[in-house]
Amino acid sequence: MNFTIQNVLIATENAYLTLDVQVIDGKIAAIAPDLDVVGNTIDGSNKLLLPGFFNAHTHSSEMWQRGIMSMLPLELWLGELYDFAPLDLEKVYLSALGTAVETLLSGGTSVVDHLVLTPGEELETIAAAVRAYEEVGIRAFIAPLIQDRSLTAGIPGGESNQNCTYFRSTAATLEIIEEAVRQFHRPEAGISIVVAPTGIQLCSDSLFIGCIELSDRHDLCRHSHLLETKAQEKLAQEKYGCTAVEHLQRIGYLSDRTSLAHCVWLNDNDITILAQTQCTVVHNPLSNLRLGSGIAPILKYLQAGVNVSFGCDGASSNDSQDLLEAIKIGSILHNTTDLDYHNWITPRKSVEMASLGGAKGLNVADKLGSLTLGKQADLVMYDLTSLSLLPRTDPIGLLVLGRPINVVHSAWVNGKQIVSNGQVNTIKVDDLQQELFKRSQWETQRKSPTVAEIETHYRQVMDI
Repeated sequence: MNFTIQNVLIATENAYLTLDVQVIDGKIAAIAPDLDVVGNTIDGSNKLLLPGFFNAHTHSSEMWQRGIMSMLPLELWLGELYDFAPLDLEKVYLSALGTAVETLLSGGTSVVDHLVLTPGEELETIAAAVRAYEEVGIRAFIAPLIQDRSLTAGIPGGESNQNCTYFRSTAATLEIIEEAVRQFHRPEAGISIVVAPTGIQLCSDSLFIGCIELSDRHDLCRHSHLLETKAQEKLAQEKYGCTAVEHLQRIGYLSDRTSLAHCVWLNDNDITILAQTQCTVVHNPLSNLRLGSGIAPILKYLQAGVNVSFGCDGASSNDSQDLLEAIKIGSILHNTTDLDYHNWITPRKSVEMASLGGAKGLNVADKLGSLTLGKQADLVMYDLTSLSLLPRTDPIGLLVLGRPINVVHSAWVNGKQIVSNGQVNTIKVDDLQQELFKRSQWETQRKSPTVAEIETHYRQVMDI
């Protein structure tokens, strides 16, 4: 894992410099011109080197439903997903492989998989995803998605006290996560377990408090959906008599190890609380648009000092795992929300959010997220001769604001080269494509019984 990248373009605060980068024992050892060669030599001419990005929120198993899900708001969309998404373990494995590959080839070296568990095979589901991520070599933060309330509890006026028929009891669920930590939590090997109740809409306080205890005892990060939709904002007032953020602060879930996906429907006081507790917001712009959830107030978060990173979200609410696309939309979308263009997100800021912002949200900013001496070499090198990055102007501007296609030349995770010359080294992607094709079929229309059952109530409570 020792190598030297020669003559590669590095972004400094206000300029670009052509330098050499030396990696020894998986860490960045030197960045300077004309370094002595250590290990293998890699030609960085006409290439841009950046820290690897974080796909900071996704659901890998949703890959099997992409392109077919109806145009519905989240609460109804979930009903359809529940009806058609049961997976066997081989499909869990294959979809994790696909998520890893697509993330790598769009600039990501780390993925946070809010992993949907197969009832009755929860640990086996986690094992299948772990196997996939280890084979590819991407750094994975596996956040088993857990809940202890039924789907209807997520709609205002729903059956909030009904136990979930899809999952185990609260105590049994927490036991599964503790066992997952014992079996799979190996941060030094690139696999971390994260406690991850799905959100206030489908989880009891007991489940959140149990996750806090596990997090504190095993030094785990915390993850959750938060106020993705207007319905969830209404539900929080119904359940708690206050905002969801205020309630999560009261029970102790918010911390500098907590990342929260979506965060669309927060007020100014909520934003202040997130800043004070040093939480991270994971911005998922494409799924928020796809499901009609709204536009998260990202500029307000940044102005308040809240750390923000980017996620693709699951591949049936985004229909892609293109991290560069999520970064672009998640940046320029907010030019419509604030007339003061001095507050808009610049391409360089986007890169910082996607890399260092992601690292901060997972409590690894001391190890990852920037081209800094001593940090682990999670790196991506982009080919600046690619047609979609031409003509030559500002390399980061082209990468973030353009429509980059096949621009990742090389990628390393912990100093190990995973991508070379635009090809993944660790698995046979052609075989993966064949398996995904073979195990699926063309579909156009489906009828979801769950959506039909809950749609009338949803429309009434949302005044549609």
